[in-house]
This record gives sequence, C-alpha cells and structure tokens, in this order.
Amino acid sequence: MKQRSGLALLGLLTVFPVMASEPIQPVEPYTVKSPAKVELGKQLYFDPRLSKSGFISCNSCHNLSMGGTDNMPTSIGHNWTLGPINAPTVLNSSLNIAQFWDGRAKDLQEQAGGPIANPIEMGFSHQLAVEVLDTIPQYKASFKTVYNTDAIVIDQVTDAIAAFEETLVTPNAPFDRYLKGENDAISDIAKAGYERFKATGCTACHNGEAVGGNSFQKMGLVKPYKTDNPAAGLSAVTGQEIDRFKFKVPTLRNVELTYPYFHDGAIWTLEEAVNIMAELQLGKALKPEETDEIVAFLKTLTGDQPSFKLPQLPPSTNKTPRPDPA
Repeated sequence: MKQRSGLALLGLLTVFPVMASEPIQPVEPYTVKSPAKVELGKQLYFDPRLSKSGFISCNSCHNLSMGGTDNMPTSIGHNWTLGPINAPTVLNSSLNIAQFWDGRAKDLQEQAGGPIANPIEMGFSHQLAVEVLDTIPQYKASFKTVYNTDAIVIDQVTDAIAAFEETLVTPNAPFDRYLKGENDAISDIAKAGYERFKATGCTACHNGEAVGGNSFQKMGLVKPYKTDNPAAGLSAVTGQEIDRFKFKVPTLRNVELTYPYFHDGAIWTLEEAVNIMAELQLGKALKPEETDEIVAFLKTLTGDQPSFKLPQLPPSTNKTPRPDPA
C-alpha cells in the first residue's frame, strides 16, 4: 500500500510540482488487484459470527457509515464490556506506520486477528472462529477459490480482512482537490486555516497522505494531559519507560466524522481538540478566530467515503458451533 501510494505520488508531483513542497499529500484511489479476496474480506468484516456472542463484527466498532469508528469514547465489546481505549478509524488505516494506538500490530493483517480473540472485544478464539467458518459451505468455496486450499486457517481469515481494509481509502477530499490545483475547492477561511495549521507547528506530527499515522508522540509534550484512562501507550509494547504515554499520532483524514477525540475519547468537538493540542503539544494559546480557521481546514479533509453493496453473508448450517455467549 505504501509503495502504491509512493508511485502514485511521484506521478502527481510531476504534474503538480507545488505539492512537493507541502507537508500534506493527496490520498489516491485504491486499485483492487484481487477482487475475490477483497469480497471475501468484506464478508468477514461484516460477519458477527466471528465473535463469541454472534452479535459483534469488525464493523461494530469500525462502522463504515460513521467515519470508520463508532463515535463512542470507548467501544462496547463482549458481554457489554466497555473497552479501555477509543476505537481509531479504519479508514486510511493502511497508511499507518503500525496499528492500534500503541502500535502493537505491525500491519492490518496482524491487527485483524486481535479483536477476535480479545476477551473484552469479540470474546472468541481463533480456533473456534475458524471452526465456525469451516461449517459454512459458501465460505469453504470462497476460501478454496482465493487460497486454493480445502483447509481454512486464521492467517487466511486475517489476510482477507486486511485486503478489504486496504481498499478503505478516502480520496477526493476538497483539500486534495485544492492541492491538485482546484483553487475554489476550499473556502478562504479553510485556506487561512491550512496556513495557520502549518505556522502553529501542527504539521510536525500531522503530515503525509494520512495527515498523521506515521509517528508516535507523547500526549502532553509541553503540559501534562490529565485523564483517568489507564492506557500506557507505546511503553506497553516496548517496555521502555521513556515511551510511556506515547501514542500513534492519529490520522486527521475525515476527522470531523471521527469524534470523540484522543485515545480516551474525552473530547467531543474539533474546536476543543484543536485548542488542547495547541496548548499541550506546542505551548500555544489560540485565539477563537485562529481555532475557527484551523477547524475549517480540518473539515476539508473529509474524502469520498467507501461505497459498496453490503455483503450477503453466507447462511449458517445447523452444525455451526456456538458457545455460550456469557
């Protein structure tokens, strides 16, 4: 995915050399190379039978009609358990340096396996999830077509889900069209907001195609961020105290849709989020009109949302094992 984006960007910079000097680059449409795998991954993404209760799917917490998240401070998982951290958007997640706030998954495939076996998310196990799929003839046939094998294994399940998630990019945002030379694609206040965004120092972390997602930074660099959320951040992965409270910088693509904000989901408006980040990360107090400018710019980062028919999930057979959901 990164290679695809780099090649596409090289071609664009030849046509629009001004973009080479900008810290933010346009998101480009994704070209599907394996339609059968993507279709299988889409079915699995929406299938709640990968959860112990039979009610929770990937789309439950990363809803594609809600900016790829669930608009809750923290998600509700198995047995109505509240999760420990805000669900990041799945849109443009293939552009991230790693997955999850703490970066514990190196790529989308590794990420896709986590929630299935997490006792407070989907509450299942990889073995039981595969056993469920193995009883459904249509899934057996699809896996045979895509992977040329009669045996379904969890690596195939996560590979197919990741293939679908790679397609969930959001190109053609007004700001992208502006970068490509369509001067009237965004308003004057949004143009001022972009200049303010750069001048304030926001692009030190929020840059590239995803306008973030490519580094880990401490939350509360200048002033501490006060929260009751127990998440340790990157230190939970590295074991290094210096990494405590470092989180993957979130993408700002479609950010007007992905409230509430921050890893604890504590902030509900873009205005408040912008002011807090300026103060805590950059040591700057924005005037109301400056905040309004930046927010106007951020709203131009909403691109084309994924558009496809919802999959018709293969029907279960009477042999499908279903453990007690409790």
